[in-house]
Order: sequence, then structure tokens, then C-alpha cells
Amino acid sequence: MVVKPDWLRVKAPQWERVGNVKEILRDLALNTVCEEASCPNIGECFNNGTATFLIMGPACTRACPYCDIDFEKKPKALDPTEPTRLAEAVRRMRLNHVVITSVNRDDLPDGGASQFVRCIEEIRAVSPNITIEVLIPDLCGNWTALAEILKATPEVLNHNTETIPRLYRRVRPQGEYARSLELLQRTRELNPRVYTKSGIMVGLGETDEEIREVMRNLRQVECDILTIGQYLQPTQKHLGVQGFVTPEQFDAWRDYGEALGFLQVVSSPLTRSSYHAEQVRALMERYPR
Repeated sequence: MVVKPDWLRVKAPQWERVGNVKEILRDLALNTVCEEASCPNIGECFNNGTATFLIMGPACTRACPYCDIDFEKKPKALDPTEPTRLAEAVRRMRLNHVVITSVNRDDLPDGGASQFVRCIEEIRAVSPNITIEVLIPDLCGNWTALAEILKATPEVLNHNTETIPRLYRRVRPQGEYARSLELLQRTRELNPRVYTKSGIMVGLGETDEEIREVMRNLRQVECDILTIGQYLQPTQKHLGVQGFVTPEQFDAWRDYGEALGFLQVVSSPLTRSSYHAEQVRALMERYPR
């Protein structure tokens, strides 16, 4: 049995605030990646009244061996009421910043882009001053679908690189490293006002230099924001952890990323791609577009 180091131990969440968020989610029949992917920060984020909503799920058309979201080859049809229910949750939770992510929907011609657009539009209608971050799949390289999402003008478009090129076949077998970089580059070209973001998980057997190479690749496509966090094995059926990275190493990557020119690098053992995402409001004030 792998024993987690002390720096990965988190306090149990305060149930009162977590319970309030969960009640809203259950009442409106919504999913969060916080719950579906067993995120270790669920207590902190729910306690702060923030959540990352998971749309078009809960089942995914890909079976990535690191991910705790259920796989289904033929998922259910999209629910046309989901965008309005999501907007109502945002209103009830009085959010200033919302993150919308999705499962992969390779069964849909546009990869689910139209559902992202509807969610953005419905949220803007009830919360016009909110900032919106979308964490999107690779859309199977459908750049027309990407353009549709960007026309809806989210403030941040996030697409996770997830790992280093050498480990893609094992970790992300249906993904392509070059395609993920191209998605971020095209986002910058299609809508330069949108802040781009990506994330990497570590502890799967990568080297320090391989992580730094990914960071350089991301800056070459003008990615603005980077998150780096420790991979944790959700169950025994998932990929095993190859090593626990020290907080000092995460600090070194943050310093290196800032030197490369990222506007923000969130790098720590418990960082996940939406961790402290609300800080983007301050970043937008510091680096306006």
C-alpha cells in the first residue's frame, strides 16, 4: 500500500457549507467534477462556495486510465434543460467566477461545443458580471466547434495537456499531445482577448526536464496560465502513482514558469486544474486585454 506523505493530507471539510452546495446541486440535478473525479480539494472549494460544474455527463466516451469519471461508449442524449439549471445554480450560489467543464463527447459531431455555448449564454443572462472559465476536451480537433465556443467569449479557455509526450500512449491513449497544443494556439489566434490555460499532473514517471519541456511548449503557443499538481490514484483499478513530488519541486516549477512568462503558475501537491480559479479576476485586472 502506498502511504501518502504528510503534505497531501487535507482537513475534513466543514459539512455546513459543503452541505449547502451539495443541496443546490442535488436539487437542480447537476454534476460537479469535484465529486465525480474525487477531487481532494472538495472541502476547501465547497466551503468557499465555488464549484466546477461537469456538463454533458456524468459518463465519458473515453476511458483514460487516470480518471475517476465513468466510461460509457454511448452516453445519453444532451439534456436541453441543463444550461438553465446550471445558470440557476450559479445564481443561487452567488458566484463571481464559475468553471464549466465536461466529459468527452466524441459521439457528438461538435464534441458538445453547442452545449458549452448555451451554458455560457444562460449564465450571462442571470449573472452578467460573472467571469466564466471553460475547461474543454480536445473536440477531436474540430476547430469550427472551438471557434463557436470562443464566439461566446468565456474569459478563460482551459485545456489540459495532462502529461508529458512520452507518457501519452499509456496515460491519455485517445489524446494527442500535438493536438492539445494546437487547440491552445488556435484559441489565441481566434480570440486573442481570451486567457488560455493548461494543466499537468505529475507523479506518473516523468522527469523534471520533461515537465520543463512541456512548460516551454505551452509558452511557445502563448498559454497564459498553468496548473501543476500531484496525481493521486482514485482506485486500485487506475494507474498507479510512480512517485510523490515534494513541495520544493513544485515551487521550483512555479519559479521556472514565471520566468518563462506565464501570467500565473499554480503549482503545489494539491493543485487541480480549477483550484483557486477565482483568482483569475485579479489576474485580469493586472493584465487587462
